[in-house]
Parts: sequence; structure tokens; C-alpha cells
Amino acid sequence: MTDQKKTQLAVIGGGPGGYSAAFMAADLGLKVALIDVEENPGGVCLYRGCIPSKALLHVAKVINDAREAAHWGLKFKEPEIDLNRVRESTAEVIRQMTNGLGQLCKARQVEYIRGLATYSDSQTLNIVQQDGNPIRLQCEASILAAGSRPTRFGPLIDSPNLMNSTGALKLEEIPKSLLIIGGGYIGLELGSVYSALGSKVTVVEMTDGLLPGADRDLVKPLQFIMEKRFEQILLNTKVTDMKEQKNGVKVTMEGPNVKKPNAIFDKVLVSVGRKPNSSGLGLENTQIKLDERGFIIVNEQMRTDDPHIFAIGDIVGGAMLAHKATHEGRVAAEVIAGHNVAFEPLAIPAVVFTDPELAWCGLTETQALKEDRAISVTRFPWAASGRAATLNRSEGLTKLITDPESNQILGMGIVGNGAGELIAEGALAIEMGAVARDLDLTIHPHPTLSETLMESAGALFGQSTHIYRPKKKTE
Repeated sequence: MTDQKKTQLAVIGGGPGGYSAAFMAADLGLKVALIDVEENPGGVCLYRGCIPSKALLHVAKVINDAREAAHWGLKFKEPEIDLNRVRESTAEVIRQMTNGLGQLCKARQVEYIRGLATYSDSQTLNIVQQDGNPIRLQCEASILAAGSRPTRFGPLIDSPNLMNSTGALKLEEIPKSLLIIGGGYIGLELGSVYSALGSKVTVVEMTDGLLPGADRDLVKPLQFIMEKRFEQILLNTKVTDMKEQKNGVKVTMEGPNVKKPNAIFDKVLVSVGRKPNSSGLGLENTQIKLDERGFIIVNEQMRTDDPHIFAIGDIVGGAMLAHKATHEGRVAAEVIAGHNVAFEPLAIPAVVFTDPELAWCGLTETQALKEDRAISVTRFPWAASGRAATLNRSEGLTKLITDPESNQILGMGIVGNGAGELIAEGALAIEMGAVARDLDLTIHPHPTLSETLMESAGALFGQSTHIYRPKKKTE
């Protein structure tokens, strides 16, 4: 017997975008049902992505900090790693956060349905619950927040020694050697974890640089440190073949710096991006349209081509980031509640949680060059930062991108310790339409790394206290 239910809003997918949309809609007075396969909301981010990876990156940083303490005359023995306890601690973080979200569902009277949902028409969902019992849910509107999954790419084989990002986060063992295919942020973050835990890590990237899309001057300090920690980084290189061996995976590589075209690795991690979960949802029974890559097409209010369905997060493309999905979800909920709002951010911060971290927001120098757009770029090297010196982390850099006529802040990039925390000030400055003088005149506490933002602004006027950069006559 199929249960029949009705609601004003159904949200499909319990990740950061989905639960944020559901909570906002409930706060605005709508009757909401949130549907996901997990016991509690959280999605890939909390269960298999952002949160577990950051927990493991914290472990890696503790190990690296202990090793680098020798600079200050503090010497520690190599750590004894209890993998079971590492996994248990990570699981505790996940349980704490997802259980908290479950309580917030109850507090907001959001009906949480654990199961898989498909559309039979624009306003009807067929849900197969975890216990097998079906539900037919009628909804006035719905928000599709089904997320994405790792992309399969290259000459893949069916092997227990081949991992994607989800498998790598399980941390079942520490391989002696690990090949990472893909030099993007996921590959570098996981490579940092396994390297700190003792694996010899090799990264293969098809393009001529790590983190394609990020400005090269920001990537350079990070790559310099990773070349020390990793076994090797092979750019302009591709994997042409993989074969299972008794002692691992035999990998054939082609590239200008490949010394051993055929090498054997204990484990191989494929990390070449993600693709939308837009199949198997019954979208053919709606008016939703997809682009050529399978992403759902939406407008600035997150409306699809179907008047009853909205879509947010990874499934609509763009920056596949949890915080973007969160704000898209809030916009969609407000629109459904009758508010005239749109998703029109000037800056979506991106953070690579390696050590050092790399972050940017707004216009990048790379993007400006492609668009042949006139900009002013100022840089403050952390070698001139007192706080960076006390941390023995002077490799960092803060850069500011401004309009050459108005000095309005258009973009910011940071590489260095805590860049992910610092970049929020740049995002706020861009959203507020601040000019460089606003940042220069804002008193920052000393000694902190946040001062590097102020000094990068001062450098535009030739007035940065801790670096000498005379103002050019043309400026």
C-alpha cells in the first residue's frame, strides 16, 4: 500500500544546499519535506566530502607541524599512527554534525523522509523509503538538490587498488606508494593527507600546472612545498594504461618528465572532477532541460524550465562548492515564499585546504587576461609579515586586484597559512563595493596575517609600511 502525502515544498537531497533550502523555507512559514537516503541531513559534504577530508587534513597538519618544529629546536619522534582511532574520530565529527542537523529538522518541523525520490510528474514524487515502503508525495513546488559524484576517467580497471575520493577518505590503509591522477584541489588535499601519513605520493596532471584556473603566482608557493613532500609531480602527463598486478597496479604514463613510463603503485586515486546526479530522477516526466554536460539549466532565481521545480548546487554546475549551494538554496526558498530575490554574487570564495592553503574570490588575474580587461595588481609577500615569521611560514602571498580607474576591489587571492579564513574579508569587500583605500584605512590587529590584506591595499598607493613599492607615475 502506497502512502499518500502532501506538502507545500519538497526538497530532494539533504546536502548543504538542500537542508539550507528546507530550513529557510520552514523559517518563512512553508510546510516542507526533505528527502535523502541518509539517516540525517548532511549529504556528500558531511558524510563523504568536506568534513571528513578537513578532519584528515587537520591530522596531516598536526604531523607536519610536529616535524617542522625542529626549526625552533623542538624535536619529536615520528608519530605512531592508530588508523582505527583516526577513523573513529572522523566518524565522531560526522555523527555530531549530522545528528545536530536531524535535531534542527525536528525543531523546524521539517518532515524528513529517508529514501530515494523520482518525479512521476512536475508535482508528484514517488519515494522508495529505506524500509522499502513507498510514498506518493504531492507538492506545490520542489527544489532539486541531488548533487554530484566523482567522474570516472581514463583507462580504468576493476581493482580494489583503484580509488575515488570517497574510497580514499575511508582511510582503510596507508599504501607505501600512491598515484593520484588529477592535480586539482581534491587530489592535492588527499595527497597531502596520505603523504603526511607516510605514503610516497606521485601526482599526474594533464595540463601544465596544478590547480588549473588558479593564478600561477598563488600556485607557485604551494607547488614548491608539495614538491618537497611528494615523491614527484608530473605535469603535462597522462596515464595511458593500467593493469592489475599481484603487488599493485602497473601504470603506463606519457609525459616530458616521466623517467619510468611503466611504474607500479600500491594504490591509485582517480581525482579528475565530478559530474551531476541528473540521471535516474524521472526528469523526463518534467519540463526540466539539461545542458550538453548533464547539468540542469536554471535562471538567477534558480528556476528550471519547469515552473514547479527549482534546482540548486552541484547539479546546476558552476562552482561546485557547498557554500555556493547553501546560498542558492536560500534564494530558491525565498523565491518560492514569494520574495523577489536572485542569486547574483559578486564573489564566491574558493579554498584549497592544503598546507599552505590557497584561496581566491572575485576576478582572478588569469580571468582578466583572458577577457583582455584592464586591472591593477598589487602583491604583499609574507616574507615581510611579522606574524608569518613567527609561524615560520613566510612562503605566503596576498594579492589584490583592483579597477585601475576607480580602485574598486575586484578580486583577491591568498596563499599561506589560514588563507581560507582570511579570504572572507576579500569576499565582503567585493560584495560591499569597497575600494582599496577602504581596506588600507581599516585598522587590522598586529601582529596578524590579516594585516597582509591591508598592506596589499596600501601597496597600490606606494604606502605599504613593510614593503617598498613606490607608486608609479602612471598609477
